[in-house]
Amino acid sequence: MPLARPETSDARVIAHVDMDCFYVQVEQRKQPELRGLPTAVVQYNEWQGGGLIAVSYEARKCGVKRSMRGDEAKAACPEIQLVQVPVARGKADLNLYRSAGSEVVSILAQSGKCERASIDEVYLDLTDAAESMLADAPPESLELMDEEVLKSHILGLSRKDGDDFEESVRDWICRKDADRRDKLLSCGIILVAELRKQVLKETEFTCSAGIAHNKMLAKLASGMNKPAQQTVVPYAAVQELLSSLPIKKMKQLGGKLGTSLQTDLGVDTVGDLLQFSETKLQEHYGINTGTWLWNIARGISGEEVQGRLLPKSHGSGKTFPGPRALKSLSNVQHWLNQLSEELSERLSSDLEQNKRIASTLTLHASAFRSRDSDSHKKFPSKSCPLRYGVTKIQEDAFNLFQAALREYMGPFGSKPQGNKQETWRITGLSVSASKIVDIPSGTSSIMRYFQSQSTVPSRSADGCVQDHVVTPSASEGCSEQISTETQAVIPEEDTGVTYTFPNFETPDKDVDLVSEKDVVSCPSSEATDVPTQLESNRTSQTKRTGRKINNPKEKNRGMPSIVDIFKNYNASPPTKQETQEDSTVSPSTSKRANFSNSSHSSEVTQESEERRQQIDWGYKIDEIDQSVLNELPVEIQRELRRFLHPNKRLNTNSKSKGDGSTSSIAHYFPPLNR
Repeated sequence: MPLARPETSDARVIAHVDMDCFYVQVEQRKQPELRGLPTAVVQYNEWQGGGLIAVSYEARKCGVKRSMRGDEAKAACPEIQLVQVPVARGKADLNLYRSAGSEVVSILAQSGKCERASIDEVYLDLTDAAESMLADAPPESLELMDEEVLKSHILGLSRKDGDDFEESVRDWICRKDADRRDKLLSCGIILVAELRKQVLKETEFTCSAGIAHNKMLAKLASGMNKPAQQTVVPYAAVQELLSSLPIKKMKQLGGKLGTSLQTDLGVDTVGDLLQFSETKLQEHYGINTGTWLWNIARGISGEEVQGRLLPKSHGSGKTFPGPRALKSLSNVQHWLNQLSEELSERLSSDLEQNKRIASTLTLHASAFRSRDSDSHKKFPSKSCPLRYGVTKIQEDAFNLFQAALREYMGPFGSKPQGNKQETWRITGLSVSASKIVDIPSGTSSIMRYFQSQSTVPSRSADGCVQDHVVTPSASEGCSEQISTETQAVIPEEDTGVTYTFPNFETPDKDVDLVSEKDVVSCPSSEATDVPTQLESNRTSQTKRTGRKINNPKEKNRGMPSIVDIFKNYNASPPTKQETQEDSTVSPSTSKRANFSNSSHSSEVTQESEERRQQIDWGYKIDEIDQSVLNELPVEIQRELRRFLHPNKRLNTNSKSKGDGSTSSIAHYFPPLNR
């Protein structure tokens, strides 16, 4: 079946650069005497000499494979040099290799859009550079070509017997009758060869590369001829590449989907997919997946190079195979503390060097049970808002683990089942930080609008990101209003973790606004002390803010509106001109608006007008970051916008609760019992 030719606008030049045995090269640069010798980098532990994580090509010729243990490698190749990965906190420390990878990225990024895919691989979009070369100095005009260019492997290149390899490559690159797509690839060949030479010169590292019209094909090509070589995939050779490629070798088809294609459709190679229509694939796997399968069978992929030099997430993990599996909470907590400490260091470094901050902490684990009737059940992953600081990450990670463990063990937990005690074993732990974003320059976080004065983000001694505040913040006023009944009732044996709604932290903590369904709160480990402690906090916070609830109706009403938060603070007075502008909002500190659902519209409008006339300060609406408001739940967005724009006509078509009343933030919290 012929391939459908993509549009000319898809004529991009994409390269995938893959470092050759990178960990070994890093160690050989540090110890030059290892060059040319069979070498392997080993993550040492006491079981069979540790596991190999990188094997040099000299060692591979002796039969050493990366799946081997250190003792097995020595048996296969007695002269092999085993270099141990640096160790920190009882686990492998990969910072040396990350730093070396950054050296390579800094060189490659100079040529165009660059996406760092891992420690040792990078995607490059060289389309612009290739277009410029084609316009200014096309390949056919070059009299001399570098030897590295002429060593390129071009898939589908036909050569007659006796033809010189390098001359055949030169002829293909310099074709005057080639279409624009192939001419751009020819420019890409020259550009990538030059980049690889520059990497070798500045870092002493060799690398291989794949050059094609999209990321998928470039990735497949980069591993075809290693080490220190490059492979090109012209469009005419796509079918040749994919026709015999095992389906499991294709990215995202190595798991259940690939297995389903083999068992349900009898597909063994990517080329086998060509026999199925797009409609047929959609019937089996849904519209999106079916279309994606139809496209990859034809070498079509629209995935863009992201232009990302920094990682999308940070993580720290460790495995505990065989008899080393963890079987007690104290052991789990010990290792989570170690992993959290490493993660905190990397987050602090990212914040300091790159001005980026993460917002989500996730715990992953692998486990098994001694009496596992459901052997395929996986240990659930859990996430919560990320709080900066070693101690906070350690505490939250352990509470996430306990929540996941209760779900994994089921309603009976680890209680005796019959005559035997059911136990669990942990064979792998990892903590990761994700949803990393740049801190916008010249802008403030939402907390600025909850505080009396401008805040200055900084980090404390333990690495915690703080907002330094001169006077009490709104988060204090809000904290006092959160009921202790928001904590879920749990069995006596399950202390330390509850599912609840997010608290507004005091000013020395980060505040993350997330959906309540994704939040696992991390209270004190002593469940019996929580009510007392919260009651104490409520009292102290009431004194600091000077706000007391004396109105009986208000006490019985439950959680106040989020608008009340704005009324607890003082702000610097604006100029006379700002006071007269329509875009200025002036929350009152002397009056409290009643934002009940039944009389919201009229009372809000009247009281807002009174505040505009009586108060001598205010915030400009234009100063409020709308993107922050857009991240809040819809009901809260609606209530805030009513407060900020009291004269604006309400949308009568908005959705309401079943009782006909409009939802407010109060619906996210249970009634307040006092």
